[in-house]
Amino acid sequence: MASPRGPVHVVRNVREYKGKVCETYTRRRSMRVGKKVVKETVANLSHLPLELIDMIRRYLAGETFVGATDVFQTERSLPHGHVAAVLGTLRGLLIDKMLGTRPSRQKTLAVAMIVARIISPSSKLATARGIGPETLSTSLGATLGLESVDVEELYRAMDWLVGRSSLVRWFAGAL
Repeated sequence: MASPRGPVHVVRNVREYKGKVCETYTRRRSMRVGKKVVKETVANLSHLPLELIDMIRRYLAGETFVGATDVFQTERSLPHGHVAAVLGTLRGLLIDKMLGTRPSRQKTLAVAMIVARIISPSSKLATARGIGPETLSTSLGATLGLESVDVEELYRAMDWLVGRSSLVRWFAGAL
């Protein structure tokens, strides 16, 4: 970007003073007067963050910037904080380890049902719909790697849990 009085640019000055290195950034204008090049300081940019100084330098060099809202459009945003908090607490209490040491879909479904019940108590059908990609209401399914879940699968996971109840009681007693 050139002004009527000459091109404007950002200059970085580095000086050493009493063993310390001083770095300043200024916006300067250069112009030719006869055979001499005259430089004029337009603004001191030293108080600005380096990222902003770099953007100013790039803008003055002719680069165009676009705002994020001009380029991107939010299509869907899912609540995640409460999912992370409940899941982190569940794992901190080793409840997921009580259900089994090996990863399995049944164990993941059981964890999902526990977290869903704490976050928003509802029926198994509502839980399955809340995890499904078309109707999901939180990031729970994506966080646990569950792409889709049907109600029958949740009931089978509950049956799987009943079969493990003695192991769960033993583990809880060992704590």
